[in-house]
Amino acid sequence: MAFANSVLPKGGGKSPSPGRLASVYSEVQTNRLHHPLPLPSVLKGPFKLLDGPPSSAAGNPDEIAKLFPNMFGQPSAKLVPTGSVPADLPEGLKIGVVLSGGQAPGGHNVISGIFDYLQERAKRSTLYGFKGGPAGIMKCKYVDLTPEFIYPYRNQGGFDMICSGRDKIETPEQFKQAEETAMKLDLDGLLVIGGDDSNTNACLLAENFRQKNMKTRVIGCPKTIDGDLKCKEVPASFGFDTACKIYSEMIGNVMTDARSTGKYYHFVRLMGRAASHITLECALQTHPNIAIIGEEPIGKWAKVNQMDQADMRHIILYGSCTIQCGPCTCLGPFSIGLLLGLLPRIGLVAAKKQTLKNVTDYITDIICKRAKLGYNYGVILIPEGLIDFIPEVQQLIAELNEILAHDVVDKEGLWKNKLQQQSQLLFEFLPQAIQEQLLLERDPHGNVQVAKIETEKMLISMVETELEKRKSEGTYAGHFKGQSHFFGYEGRCGLPTNFDAAYCYALGYAAGALLHSGKTGLISSVGNLDAPVDEWTVGGTALTSLMDVERRHGKFKPVIKKAMVELEGAPFRKFASMRDEWALKNRYISPGPIQFIGPGSNNVNHTLLLELGAQA
Repeated sequence: MAFANSVLPKGGGKSPSPGRLASVYSEVQTNRLHHPLPLPSVLKGPFKLLDGPPSSAAGNPDEIAKLFPNMFGQPSAKLVPTGSVPADLPEGLKIGVVLSGGQAPGGHNVISGIFDYLQERAKRSTLYGFKGGPAGIMKCKYVDLTPEFIYPYRNQGGFDMICSGRDKIETPEQFKQAEETAMKLDLDGLLVIGGDDSNTNACLLAENFRQKNMKTRVIGCPKTIDGDLKCKEVPASFGFDTACKIYSEMIGNVMTDARSTGKYYHFVRLMGRAASHITLECALQTHPNIAIIGEEPIGKWAKVNQMDQADMRHIILYGSCTIQCGPCTCLGPFSIGLLLGLLPRIGLVAAKKQTLKNVTDYITDIICKRAKLGYNYGVILIPEGLIDFIPEVQQLIAELNEILAHDVVDKEGLWKNKLQQQSQLLFEFLPQAIQEQLLLERDPHGNVQVAKIETEKMLISMVETELEKRKSEGTYAGHFKGQSHFFGYEGRCGLPTNFDAAYCYALGYAAGALLHSGKTGLISSVGNLDAPVDEWTVGGTALTSLMDVERRHGKFKPVIKKAMVELEGAPFRKFASMRDEWALKNRYISPGPIQFIGPGSNNVNHTLLLELGAQA
């Protein structure tokens, strides 16, 4: 097997890099530092690019075409082996690379991959690392990446090689700053490593540079632990595999603790933004008693063949807010014919909007059933973005943002009178600690910081209240003690799994190939990921093909559509088929720490395997 680690300095563990000292690495870090990375076979020898058919957009193609007149419609590209190296490929390229957004395990290997490509395939090339994210581009702050500088970061976690940032290049002045940097450094290309927003920005840069007849090409790379940047051509975002395995180890430990003490319910909130991919994957890896999937409405569930006319009228009453299939919602008024046509395909229908009481009752019902079996303990997984799927909470937050922008919270609570009745009732229903978070935790724009709302503590308090009510009614005789956890930052910078290490290296190497071949406005894509690395496919997907538009401040803004959990998808269906058993029987799995050698070291996450049709 050929390995792609040809650019390493001599001298063992010592490194002249000003950032990290490999000489102080742990034994595991040092072992990972020298871990060889296999490349897909197409990247081992001469290749050529084959263009596919013209692309469209994920939604509103006419609007996307207006926003990206130069990028829209361009084909995706696929690398295929060829007999000889094309004679027209240039050497001495000048390429920039930037890390954008939150950290994800494997980012350093993307940089290592493009660096090695340039060293091996485009001699005398230079790779600049822009420091601190997109701000580094605008301020022209960069470091010249050399073999010695990169060496201690290979196969290591974190983004500290050049650091990341959340700035956006979006105003005319900022685009001008980016142009000036590109011209000053004579850049042939730029690699943007980031999530959905960052890759939207990458496409805007590609469009701007092309419009200005600049030679600088832009390629994106799919990064996010949240798992919400993916499509058929881009089957996974890097970092998801590692983060989920880190969280699953901790969940497994908590499960063993719960079983050992027999007296705690552990409420575990998991990072992941709006999508519940991390929660779903961790559930598949560990088998908790309860896992809430935000995309799935919890309401008055009814089998299609058991629905009566009252249920049907109830569904029609709620119209556009009722039937949700993954990221898409059926909007507009329903006809009976359309409704009946949809029901057999969906199987289950939420006849009520998602509410906090629905979620509380769902959890409480299972706790009561477990108590009758003698289990006064358990583990409950909660997605970070749960609140995004509860309309009543979203309405309350919107009203609070508006009121607190103009009013001061008075001790008498007179400000509450400006809330609508439903929002006022909900606010009073919430635990005091959550009320204070809603009022005090504001961002610089004065808005509620939804990500900082401790949903796990809120649910513990609400479940506790409901259990006390049921105990007084004689329907619950158990004991309840809640423990809260938030697993988030722990998973963003761990040592990447063998999968993420190889995947990221291939993404970076592929990005180098795309830039070298003159491509722009594509996102590096590596496929066939359920096969051995040697059989992975490599190419680039048009960024505009992933886009839709949202109307903000009276204007259409391009956005890469977030991939939410699909309720008809294989991962969710597998979870749904097993959760009833997990709820009442303790089928806990403790995956243990990430393995780099031996059994399980090359296992890929359940979500990816199930989505690709493999056996997970």
